[in-house]
Amino acid sequence: MMRILLFVATNLAVVLVASITLSLFGFNGFMAANGVDLNLSSLLVFCAVFGFAGSLVSLFISKWMAKMTTGTQIISQPRTRHEQWLLQTVEELSREAGIKMPEVGIFPAYEANAFATGWNRNDALVAVSQGLLERFSPDEVRAVLAHEIGHVANGDMVTLALVQGVVNTFVMFFARIIGNFVDKVIFKNEEGQGIAYYVATIVAELILGILASMIVMWFSRRREYRADEAGAQLAGTAAMIGALQRLRVEQGLPVHMPDTMKAFGINGGLKHGLAGLLMSHPPLEDRIEALRRRG
Repeated sequence: MMRILLFVATNLAVVLVASITLSLFGFNGFMAANGVDLNLSSLLVFCAVFGFAGSLVSLFISKWMAKMTTGTQIISQPRTRHEQWLLQTVEELSREAGIKMPEVGIFPAYEANAFATGWNRNDALVAVSQGLLERFSPDEVRAVLAHEIGHVANGDMVTLALVQGVVNTFVMFFARIIGNFVDKVIFKNEEGQGIAYYVATIVAELILGILASMIVMWFSRRREYRADEAGAQLAGTAAMIGALQRLRVEQGLPVHMPDTMKAFGINGGLKHGLAGLLMSHPPLEDRIEALRRRG
């Protein structure tokens, strides 16, 4: 409940602070002087509602979406000793982390991966790939599970949705300001919103959306380090480092997890150069070194 209240309070704070800031800098007057008659406060509220709506909907259906897109099979009644061990391990780690037992599942994938998702820390889903279960040692699997439990305990799903909602709001907001400016000031259109508005708004949303994604992915990379630390606390630093080293050995394997779920997996693939700014996960070498420094 506190995370939801924080989510709502942050939304309202963002709208209020941005509205006051724009007014103090006289942005309304500047736009009006150039023929752009926009109610920026109303526009900001409109963008916040739609910007956060998409993020909230994604958060609340995250477990259902994860099950559908990855083919995760939930373990309700364990049929094998491996499934029994998996449930017992997740239950133990959850208890140590101070959260309710999440749903536990296995998804059919050869690559070693795992993810956690859910709308709050006490209604989560933790799933591992079949390939990870088959090729990783019990200690390594336990460390991977501890990492995912760390995500849940840290409230990363809610926080990531909050960050995404904030950037969605400002992408929509500034794209529409740019569209109106191009339409009214540059093309001197005085009759409603012309074609220049729609073209400029779409182009601005694409460009601003890419920049915003860099911000979201930067946060995603930060939370991976925190989840690694939580995993080290729950399963031991040596086990967490061993699991990451094992993932590094398999890094050449393609990651087939859907794009919508990669940010929630322990292994998000590897990108270089400018594309590295859009990585949801830091390089495994950096994560291993961070744990070693932590000792």
